[in-house]
Amino acid sequence: MFEILSPGNRPGEMTKKFELYDRYGVEEYYLYDPDKVKLTGWRRREGKLQSIDQMDGWVSPRLKVRFDLTGPELQIFTESGVRFLTYSEMAQRAEREEQRAEREEQRAEREQQRAEREQQRAEQEQQRAERERQLKEQEQQRAERERQLKEQERQLKEQEQQRAEQEQQRAEQERKLKEQAEAKIKMLYLRLQELGIDPEQL
Repeated sequence: MFEILSPGNRPGEMTKKFELYDRYGVEEYYLYDPDKVKLTGWRRREGKLQSIDQMDGWVSPRLKVRFDLTGPELQIFTESGVRFLTYSEMAQRAEREEQRAEREEQRAEREQQRAEREQQRAEQEQQRAERERQLKEQEQQRAERERQLKEQERQLKEQEQQRAEQEQQRAEQERKLKEQAEAKIKMLYLRLQELGIDPEQL
């Protein structure tokens, strides 16, 4: 179990958590305070969670990771020496993802507004064409008016089909962008969970 201390965590609350973990047999418990760059650890021995004296360089038997406190913040390494992202790096990445998602949302809104303006323009053009058709119908014989009406209806159907295809393509693009953003966020959550970090605690 690995937790990151936040300003909202009260001592009494953390004590209750520790007692709960101890009671239910948690093998290892680590508590990191990013403000103080302080890592505290406990390991189950003789049926109880007992404090680990030296955390710098400690290798977790359960998690198979090594903790390094020699730098300005906690660094965690795998058995092969690969460094995990630090707390601040994960926070920066999450912030960048959130900003990118916001930009995508704003872009989608602009596209929607543009589509609405295009629709309004098309409706205005359609209304103008209809007025011209009516004026022309008044000047021509009944047969000519009927022929022109059929031609206009055919053109209108083509325009509607083209507009429907454009709307479908736009919706598909927005869906793909949303899926990409959700996939990246899900990958970040999975990565945090691999580190034993509850994303809800960040």
